[in-house]
Amino acid sequence: MTATLRTPDAAVHPMFLDRWSPRAFRPEPLTDAQLASLFEAMRWAPSCYNDQPWLVVYGHGPGTDDHKRVLSCLVPFNQSWAHAAPLVLILFARRRFASSGKPNRHAGFDCGSAWMSLALQAHALGLHAHAMAGFDEAKAYTELGVPEPDFEAMAAIAVGVHGDPADLPEPLRARETQSGRVPAASFLHRGRYSPAA
Repeated sequence: MTATLRTPDAAVHPMFLDRWSPRAFRPEPLTDAQLASLFEAMRWAPSCYNDQPWLVVYGHGPGTDDHKRVLSCLVPFNQSWAHAAPLVLILFARRRFASSGKPNRHAGFDCGSAWMSLALQAHALGLHAHAMAGFDEAKAYTELGVPEPDFEAMAAIAVGVHGDPADLPEPLRARETQSGRVPAASFLHRGRYSPAA
């Protein structure tokens, strides 16, 4: 596991600093126990009315048919590095509440909770997870058999053990490092929003 290069401005659990999203992965498959643990963490994510609106279509093991099918939904740039990750998945949000059939405008927010649960569980297992916006939504519906009227394609995710940055395409090697964050003061507004002058 990579030692963190990040310095917090206030006390925070180390898991938030140590978790990051690399692009270099080792291709060896995850164990059944690791897969079960990652998906169990998603199961326990909070959601509006406990509706749990996430749907996951995944491929496991580079070179397998299911892995190639999910990987094919990524844009070429992301395919260039994510092909080595043993687990690739597309996360979808169910558009309507299962109980009432009413539109669920909170589904994307809830899927973000499920993603973070997976990411932190990956970290706890000594793995890394990298979420991506760069995928072909239309292809995700047709290739993976998910009905677009019922689900919104939210993100693609790669998971595995951090690999050797030297195995990445040349332009990506220098970017294989932890990123910083804006200070909390830049997004906090007590009592009322007050844009900076």
